[in-house]
Amino acid sequence: MGIKKYKPVSPGLRTRVSNSFEELTTDKPEKSLLAKKKKSGGRNSSGRMTVRQKGGGHKQRYRVIDFKRDKDGVPGTVKTIEYDPNRSSFIALVWYADGDKRYILAPRGIKVGATIMSGEKATPDVGNALYLKDIPLGSEIHNIEMHPGQGGAIVRSAGVYAVLTGKEGRYAIVKLPSGEMRRILMTCKATMGKVGNQDHNLLVVGKAGANRWRGKRPHVRGVVMNPVDHPMGGGEGRASGGHPRSRTGIKAKGQKTRSRTKHSNKLIISKRKK
Repeated sequence: MGIKKYKPVSPGLRTRVSNSFEELTTDKPEKSLLAKKKKSGGRNSSGRMTVRQKGGGHKQRYRVIDFKRDKDGVPGTVKTIEYDPNRSSFIALVWYADGDKRYILAPRGIKVGATIMSGEKATPDVGNALYLKDIPLGSEIHNIEMHPGQGGAIVRSAGVYAVLTGKEGRYAIVKLPSGEMRRILMTCKATMGKVGNQDHNLLVVGKAGANRWRGKRPHVRGVVMNPVDHPMGGGEGRASGGHPRSRTGIKAKGQKTRSRTKHSNKLIISKRKK
């Protein structure tokens, strides 16, 4: 992937860094895999605003992604690499030998014409989906299931990958992008390779209007509000506002939010890095 910088012919372009999209092969999505995407503007069913700083944005359609990769034993051919407005990674359109068409997350290095497969017969090549029990140790994987048959739930963002570091009993030991070491059942599936679009973190929107295109409204800092509006508001002059916390009083730095009785705590070997 490449990134693109602009000549500073306007204030919005001076700092803007965008994707060159050189990996993409088409700008027309597969119609049979599109779904409607309704925007809420942060309002609930009663019309009341329940989430702030949301609203507007460009009209989008959802691309139905095959996270389960349950087309076992049937080879598929990558036909296109496409942009998806609903996620940071690119997606690939796969045509299977039986005529079925599905979108998958595009792994790094996948090309049009490549053949992929899932299931026990698949080889540990980039883009293939295998059970954790069949994946060699030290392999880089993504789109990992948390429960068998659930579909990939973690390691799906642009450029990320996890590493299969060991196997013990029924469990595989996986090091996640956050640094967390975790046990996952070996009957869960994962896809080989890293997620593509690895330079996504280098992009700079350049102007406030670009965030409005994405449905993000202006964000007002709590320290400039009045005490009635925010726990950090009030004070004479530019007061610090006290301990960082949310509008509802939840501390922003240091307060643990994970339940101490969560059933999956026993599967975590070491927590993510601080």
